[in-house]
Amino acid sequence: MKKLGVLIVGLNGAVASTLIAGVEAMVRGLVPRLGMVTERTDMQIEESISEMLDFAPLESIVFGGWDVRFDNVFQAAQHHKVLPNELLERVRDRLEALKPWPAVFSRAYAQNVIGDRVVVATGHRQQIELLQHDIESFKRTHELDRVILVNLASTEAYLEMGAAHQNLKAFEAALDRDDAAITPAMRYFYAAAKLGIPYVNFTPSLSDIPALAELSAREQAPYAGMDGKTGQTLMKTALAAMLRVRRLKIEGWYSTNILGNGDGLVLNSPDSNKTKVMSKASVLDSIVGYHVENHQVHIHYYKPRGDSKEAWDNIDLVGFAGMPMQMKVNFLCQDSVLAAPLVVDLVRLLDVAKRVGESGIQRHFSVFFKSPHFHAGEVPVHDLFKQEKLLLDWVRTVSGKLRASGALHPNGAHAQDAAR
Repeated sequence: MKKLGVLIVGLNGAVASTLIAGVEAMVRGLVPRLGMVTERTDMQIEESISEMLDFAPLESIVFGGWDVRFDNVFQAAQHHKVLPNELLERVRDRLEALKPWPAVFSRAYAQNVIGDRVVVATGHRQQIELLQHDIESFKRTHELDRVILVNLASTEAYLEMGAAHQNLKAFEAALDRDDAAITPAMRYFYAAAKLGIPYVNFTPSLSDIPALAELSAREQAPYAGMDGKTGQTLMKTALAAMLRVRRLKIEGWYSTNILGNGDGLVLNSPDSNKTKVMSKASVLDSIVGYHVENHQVHIHYYKPRGDSKEAWDNIDLVGFAGMPMQMKVNFLCQDSVLAAPLVVDLVRLLDVAKRVGESGIQRHFSVFFKSPHFHAGEVPVHDLFKQEKLLLDWVRTVSGKLRASGALHPNGAHAQDAAR
């Protein structure tokens, strides 16, 4: 069985440590394989993409990555307290073996993150060279020919797109002068794209810029983002579509989030908070077809809550004969438990995209994101059900092409994998 490498920026974060521990527990048969659209289950789902395409098995995934904190993934998972300790102990050997490399990081971009495992380099160019050395060493060590890079790092401070981002020539000149406009997230993306490696931006940090789109197209590196749609926004994009279908007018929508994990601490910084709030607030108007004047989104750090996020939504509606109504939703969820399976899906889907020759923005993966990337001149799709259709249409097309070329067996497996 060929192995698939998954390199994570933020290897010891709550999402990544939950992801890795959960996958290892699934591989060992300790927990059920739930929450992933790319994993086959007993559920009777019409046009299940896990039946139309065969994806990299969980058993084939090899993890690695960078972080500024903790000696290994086991320490990190114990600190974040997302999964029960008795489960972590049963996969402890695997988690302790995963030790992060020093990360490209500056507190100027994430003020509330403190860590000392940072790349020592003279500038942006040398940082990128060191990242690429890590990637190539990882591939050699594990004998990999397929690698995906996933950004699960802390949300960076808000940044407007500027002159350095408009084309690859300007971007590389900015790299040469160590321009602060070239953020750590962009440096990771650049390092991956130069090597032709698919990239997932699961954060709201700015990296979808024309310069990197140009590079990704040139190097045939597919990418997707941004900001994983896991909890409150997932619910909002479904409820808003329902209200549009019934022509119920939204007078106001008030959303607030309470969370106490590392993500919440980072978002306690006003600059990072702005990046996240703008991502969460961008979805509503395009779904319902009009401007909701009283749409508010708030995020509050409350340490006792840990990873158990609480999302409150109050929706004021006007219906038939102008009569007012209200809807109130209280979503109590595990932030990292919702995010981890989406990362598995994105890794597997981007792996297929790379293998069938896709490059640049993978707009058909919008269902996984709050602020999905889109091409110039397009309108981003936020409606959850329209996003699902985008994904299904792409899967049907890819599956049909693979079958026609003989690269996919009737059971859905890639021919090269089925032969092993």
